[in-house]
Amino acid sequence: MTSRQDDRLLDCPPAPVACRRCAAEVQVRKSSWEQTSIQWNAAARAACVNLDEEPHDTCPALRSAIQEATLTGAIKVVDGERAG
Repeated sequence: MTSRQDDRLLDCPPAPVACRRCAAEVQVRKSSWEQTSIQWNAAARAACVNLDEEPHDTCPALRSAIQEATLTGAIKVVDGERAG
């Protein structure tokens, strides 16, 4: 059995976003305005002081940085249509 390559990330690969509070850098991809994928690495997990307190593994300061990066165009939204 062979596995095929997943080409979904080719059109819009994850982009780095750094937290303003702790400088933890994660990879972020937005499939839509409502959906955000965050890839944590060991260094980012170690740097973020809020992961132990936040039940959903997303620090409020990092969420804010992701929102700003999205609004300024630093992160492309795959489905760029805004809901509203």
